[in-house]
Amino acid sequence: FNARKQERVFTPPAAWYTGENAALDAAGKGARVQHPAKWRATADPFALPYRSFEPVEVLGCPHAGNDVFQMRGLYRGRLVEAYVKVARRSGAGVCNELAVLAALECPLAPEVIDYDARGGRFLVTLAKPGERLSTILQGNPHASPCDYLPAYGRALARLHGASGAFPAMRERQVFCLRDGAFFADNGLEDVRAYLLARRPPPSPPCFCHGDFHYANLLWEGGRLSGILDFELAGMGDPSRDIAWALLRRPGQAFLDTPGQIDRFLDGYGNCDRAAVRWWMVQFYTWYYDALAQDAAYRAFVRGELERLCAL
Repeated sequence: FNARKQERVFTPPAAWYTGENAALDAAGKGARVQHPAKWRATADPFALPYRSFEPVEVLGCPHAGNDVFQMRGLYRGRLVEAYVKVARRSGAGVCNELAVLAALECPLAPEVIDYDARGGRFLVTLAKPGERLSTILQGNPHASPCDYLPAYGRALARLHGASGAFPAMRERQVFCLRDGAFFADNGLEDVRAYLLARRPPPSPPCFCHGDFHYANLLWEGGRLSGILDFELAGMGDPSRDIAWALLRRPGQAFLDTPGQIDRFLDGYGNCDRAAVRWWMVQFYTWYYDALAQDAAYRAFVRGELERLCAL
């Protein structure tokens, strides 16, 4: 089965994104993440060989590596909100996510309601209620990140305690040390020296999410309501997984102070903080030039590299 041969580009009617069908809007009431309309050429979500899900309307297209569609459709005789994820390339992680969700017992993980049984090209999950923490903080000037960060850390610790038959996490470029030219060109030789001298031994493996950050977590009523996107999940190094969760991404307005990082780690509990720090430095070297035009973010990353290496 060759997924690429079946993929075709489509241009959806503008009405797919209007949300003007009153009956569907009434059935879909409740807080949900707002996503942009189509922003690149994608597979056609209405042409997939569904078995139990019948798509009705596209609500949005989240920014993601794969083609992801926020949709309304029929499932077991009722109208539901769901996410359809379609692999853009071979090895895109959809099959891995299916295997992980089948083995994982976590009420916050999405429920799979349909998938490509033949080629593992797509999966459909029921939408979880809630909003991203970034949206909550922007919309409520009285909300503090510190009110959420202990629960943020506890949720990752609980995932790390999951038992089951999980695949090994696949290797990623960000796990590898950048070449010497990067450090020399950016005046970061001290950072390279730190990474070479302080690399920790691997922690005992456990189940890891692989992409545990604010965009993959939903909150409702002050509580975590959903953990999304298990494409990269599997058995791996918990210190590495914690560090990935603690990075401040571009446009993110929290986890930008040592106090907030400590709140997360206090919620997580026992961990190798020195190893977490090393992996934060490693990951931030890859973020340093990710957005070359964002001088403020680059300055923040440089400051974090200096601060973490000095601890």
